[in-house]
Amino acid sequence: MPFTVTLIIPTGIGASIGGYAGDALPVARAIASTCDRLITHPNVLNGAQLYWPISNAWYVEGYGLDRFAAGDWGLRPVSSNRIGLILDRAIEPDLQIRHLQAADAARATLGLTLTDAVLTDQPLGVSLKTAASGATWGTIQNPDSLLRAADRLIREAGAAAIAVVARFPESIDSAALTDYRHGCGVDPLAGAEAVISHLIVRTFGIPCAHAPALSPLPLDPDLSPRSAAEELGHTFLPCVLVGLSRAPQFVAGARQARDLERDAVDAVVIPESACGGSAILSWSQTATQIITVADNQTTLDVTPDALGLSVWRAQSYSEAIGMLVAMRAGINPEALTSKIAPIQLQKNGMGETKPATV
Repeated sequence: MPFTVTLIIPTGIGASIGGYAGDALPVARAIASTCDRLITHPNVLNGAQLYWPISNAWYVEGYGLDRFAAGDWGLRPVSSNRIGLILDRAIEPDLQIRHLQAADAARATLGLTLTDAVLTDQPLGVSLKTAASGATWGTIQNPDSLLRAADRLIREAGAAAIAVVARFPESIDSAALTDYRHGCGVDPLAGAEAVISHLIVRTFGIPCAHAPALSPLPLDPDLSPRSAAEELGHTFLPCVLVGLSRAPQFVAGARQARDLERDAVDAVVIPESACGGSAILSWSQTATQIITVADNQTTLDVTPDALGLSVWRAQSYSEAIGMLVAMRAGINPEALTSKIAPIQLQKNGMGETKPATV
């Protein structure tokens, strides 16, 4: 059976690896080399105008990943998707043109298939919020306008995946934005982006990802390398189009032999402090091995111990990758250490020994 790993780094929680502009891509590339299939989500693979063609990586939006982990949806591989593009009516004309040119570049340079773009009939009205934990989220004032645009692309243009570009507020908290650009804060946009893609995936059951539209920021000579991918141009759209171009389709009904089910996932890798998500809780009820990574700190404090989860604990992604290599080879990772406890005989109710059970 193909060895399958899922890599999850939740968005908008300030993950020290994966909380910035595609800075988890090296982790994804390394894990992909250990397995036959890597299932991960846009927050891991999106790097604004930077991306990497990982041939065995499946680009699965977060809400769809939750439904897959719950066993509600299967994943069906595709050779390519026809991508519909939605632009928020609130985007200024010049910035609209920049995004249309990015889409044309993806068609001409990368050979991707896109429909004509659709403007929402009302401004989406994105607002940004921050929770007490420091995690970010957001709201959309006119969600029906977004859904009407998506419905039109699906019905009239035959779109099999949806890319959304929404105008985001410029009045982002300056201290939070500065922290993020310097590699020590939470992405102020990420939570609202997840709301947009979740809405379309939940409603239509097709792949979706989002790119924010923003004015270029002033030059900052002290920019963190982890945030630098977002400073390269006028749009974050290229990585979204590349990811959606081969994103697997969601299957809620009758399955085919090629469809992937949640029980085919051998291991899931997650930051140790972010174990409370729906996908992890679903997989914790199966034979899938959960591997937590302590070094990838977040604003959350939802640990395996707090939830009573049985996991393998890795200090770093390097250690987690070693566990995956051992797991694929059929080797208990404990055998690679000097700390192997002897097998114990269990006692029965009469105080007598009985053979240990496996």
